Amino acid sequence: MSKTTVKDVSTKSEPERAEADAPGTAGGSRAFALLLVITGAAGLLAAWVITIDKFKLLEAKVEGKTFTPGCSLNPVVSCGSVMESDQASAFGFPNPMLGLVTYGIVIGVGMSLLARARFPRWYWLTFNAGTLFGVSFCAWLTFQSLYRINALCLWCCLAWVATIIMFWYVTSFNIRNGFLPAPGWLKSFFGEFTWVMPVLHIGIIGMLILTRWWEFWTS
Repeated sequence: MSKTTVKDVSTKSEPERAEADAPGTAGGSRAFALLLVITGAAGLLAAWVITIDKFKLLEAKVEGKTFTPGCSLNPVVSCGSVMESDQASAFGFPNPMLGLVTYGIVIGVGMSLLARARFPRWYWLTFNAGTLFGVSFCAWLTFQSLYRINALCLWCCLAWVATIIMFWYVTSFNIRNGFLPAPGWLKSFFGEFTWVMPVLHIGIIGMLILTRWWEFWTS
């Protein structure tokens, strides 16, 4: 009696098979995926709270009343002053409404990576462009808050920090995977010290906030 042998075609691991089936694609590590989910959730939370407070502020105005957001703690940390500024509606609608969409997308990407999804180069570059827009917008809002509005919103600060972290880690991912052209030393740097860039970036903003209202903080 002849014996039929079935050839095992699954000798490669799942990531290896996915890479072979879809060349030019890349998936992130579990840590990277969780970072996107956490920073996206932090930004979404900030956008949601600011949106709710904005609605309450508008409702109070219609009724001829005054509404003070819970994060308006003093003349400097004054969310209400930021919400009522022209800069709070830079695109003709409240800024946090943009965050409700974009941070939700970030969470979606992170959850997809947790499910071992892989995306092509154009997808990662588009995602990187989105985070670049986000971090640039946050830089503009930081300048406006410190030197034009003269007040800070704690929820906005949370959104800034979340955006800065996701931008640098997405940029690092693209550089390390060769999706963004970079010299070898830069790839090595981001391979070991990606955390340095967001820490430095956030630290600079912290120093600007400290020096802007130094007399208030020390009084």
